[in-house]
Amino acid sequence: MFRGMLAIIYKETRHILRDPRTLFLMLLLPGAQLTVFGFAVDMDVKHIPTVVYNLDRREPSRELLDAFVNTGYFDILSEAATDGEVTEAIVRGDAKVGIKIPPDYSETLLTGRPTTVQVLIDGSDSTVAMQALNVTNAIAMRASVKILSHTFGGGDTMPLDARTRVLFNPDMRTTNFMVPGLMGIILQIITMLLTAFAIVREKENGTLEQLMVTPVSRLGLMIGKLAPYFAVGLFEAVSVLLLMCFLFRVPIAGNVFLLFGFTLIFLVSALGLGLLISTFADNQIQALQMAFVVILPSVLLSGFIFPQESMPWIIAAVGKMVPVTYYIRVLRGIVLRDAAFADLWHNGVILAGMAVIVLAAASLRFSKTLA
Repeated sequence: MFRGMLAIIYKETRHILRDPRTLFLMLLLPGAQLTVFGFAVDMDVKHIPTVVYNLDRREPSRELLDAFVNTGYFDILSEAATDGEVTEAIVRGDAKVGIKIPPDYSETLLTGRPTTVQVLIDGSDSTVAMQALNVTNAIAMRASVKILSHTFGGGDTMPLDARTRVLFNPDMRTTNFMVPGLMGIILQIITMLLTAFAIVREKENGTLEQLMVTPVSRLGLMIGKLAPYFAVGLFEAVSVLLLMCFLFRVPIAGNVFLLFGFTLIFLVSALGLGLLISTFADNQIQALQMAFVVILPSVLLSGFIFPQESMPWIIAAVGKMVPVTYYIRVLRGIVLRDAAFADLWHNGVILAGMAVIVLAAASLRFSKTLA
């Protein structure tokens, strides 16, 4: 019954050992991914970027801001000079929380009257918004108890009222947060895999070399292979956008044409990733394994689920090397916050730079592989 089994085991073992690329992907990659993603997966959001508009600037107001910073949940990155600057920083995505302290904050506390501090929270990221909301209320409660014990001698009226206001997604619907990010993840995965598999399949069938003996130039061949999948990516983008609006009822607050322009740039970078993978892979199994090197960081490190603020800096840096990171920022900025081109242009520049680099590397590898 088991005749020849040992010979087959020996043959398959030798076959695995003769393919070091696949062996590396099978043995070392899972451990490396678990190490990286284990540090990244943290739902306890800290170091939330915060902008401050302090109209008081006296010691009690500075003590209140120190209370926010000392929790470890808020990082004060800048100070605003007007209410508009606070809102603009949140719309751009530079800050997720804005704290406004009134000019009579210190005087009001000293006279024993209650005072109000306004806290604006970016609701486009429901995870960060909920964390910021809970911590803000806790800080206000703790500060009130401290003030009562020192000033009022233990009255019943809370001297500090933190008036929180959630912007852009006041109901903090998880769907509004997840679906735009999911759109970016789906577009990258589909276009990348389609491109990689199409070219690798040509390699496996031996038809790619046959194309090279035709009068078609290598550049023409590469663009010709990518163009149909670029059209597929555009169709997928429109389809997912319509589903997001009408099925999940996520309204688009910003300019649809601006979103379309950023989508064109993003698709070029995703197609370039697929082409680059195809130049390293000899078969579709290898292409799939290499694609997971990009897919997993795209899902876990891009800010799609877990905020990058909660990640160690080196892990967050890995996430910033993935194009979908910047496309998700664009999606949530336009769809939820009505961000304009002036608020998001730097994300577009980074996406365009990544597209150029990836396509250049893929073109060099493509020519070298077929040489």
